[in-house]
Amino acid sequence: MTVDPRAARRVWHGAVNPLHATVYFSPDSAAVFGGLGITDRVAQNLAARSAAMGAVGAGTVAAAFYNYRYDLIARHLPAVWDTATPEQVLAARLRAVDATLRRLLGAEALASAEMAEAAELALRAAEGCTRHGRVLYSAHADLALPEEAHLRLWHATTLLREHRGDGHLTALLTLGLDPLEALVSHSATGKGFSPKWLKATRGWDQEDLEAAAGRLRERGVLDESGELTVAGKELREELESQTDRLDAAPYAHLGAAGLERLGELGGAFVMTAFAAGAFPADLFGKV
Repeated sequence: MTVDPRAARRVWHGAVNPLHATVYFSPDSAAVFGGLGITDRVAQNLAARSAAMGAVGAGTVAAAFYNYRYDLIARHLPAVWDTATPEQVLAARLRAVDATLRRLLGAEALASAEMAEAAELALRAAEGCTRHGRVLYSAHADLALPEEAHLRLWHATTLLREHRGDGHLTALLTLGLDPLEALVSHSATGKGFSPKWLKATRGWDQEDLEAAAGRLRERGVLDESGELTVAGKELREELESQTDRLDAAPYAHLGAAGLERLGELGGAFVMTAFAAGAFPADLFGKV
């Protein structure tokens, strides 16, 4: 069975990835991890996303995350595992997700038939994911499935998010975009992180961003004002199209009707989360 790749991409962007990402900007997450003794927000995020791989060091995470500055990662890993084990971090992350979704969506939504349906649809899609060449997806696929519907939905969105992300790295390497070039060209679309958040979460400085922009201008990807050229827009679309192809299996497994319904249900939850302030107002913007 096949589905429209653009429809699958829209559902991923509108109903899958944002729901997963709520935990990274959540005050509930900061509080839960602070209780473990991990108080730095960068350390919290690095530990939370990498814990499924075990007590890994900076090299493993730099490879799997792709666009973080190595020095930033090495500042926190593997030292963070002296404060809390990966198992403790994973349990804390799930508590943070529970608190975050309860605050953003409300108890009624969490107990609704729509939540249970969305969870089962997302989990059905995840059945179509594949492990080979997908480090972060495969590590998360080994984790136990939570019992409550909202946590099952979040777990499923995590599997789908990391599956697409792992394939996206393959596409980035194929098209020759290094970590900074990937970030800067994405920001040029208006859909990527703003310079403030690139620096805060990925560890790069203004000089790094400007150097990457210079390389992209030399390649004809950006113009002198920092906007994507026609060739740059084509490159970004080719990147997404290759990622779509590598990420087609879960949505083909779900089918067109299921995909449409997941987009409807998940998209409604995401809109509620956005309205409740799930993400900083200045998160997205051009370099």
